[in-house]
Amino acid sequence: QVQLVESGGGLVQPGGSLRLSCAASGSIFRFKAMGWYRQAPGKQRESVAAIGTGGTTTYADSVKGRFTISRDIVGNTVYLQMNSLKPEDTAVYYCNADTYVRDFWGQGTQVTVSS
Repeated sequence: QVQLVESGGGLVQPGGSLRLSCAASGSIFRFKAMGWYRQAPGKQRESVAAIGTGGTTTYADSVKGRFTISRDIVGNTVYLQMNSLKPEDTAVYYCNADTYVRDFWGQGTQVTVSS
């Protein structure tokens, strides 16, 4: 079993920044990849960013140049730095761990971008 706990969400004005954290139970180095997804009201959950075992990162086109995913292997934590936030970034953000066998999900953290 893998437990993922997100934190760092909140209300921010357009153009602002937030950093999300995802603390995993146990070593994250054993996972195939970890990533962030988001789900806005009435929309499907979509991938935002991911980081593989070797450190390779991928991003959705909508967040490239604004969001950065990183990890602290010692601290078993993955981060999502979100800059230049837009109202369309408003969603519940979920942390994901791909363990080769199945995916695990966190409980989600709300991000609201509004003036």
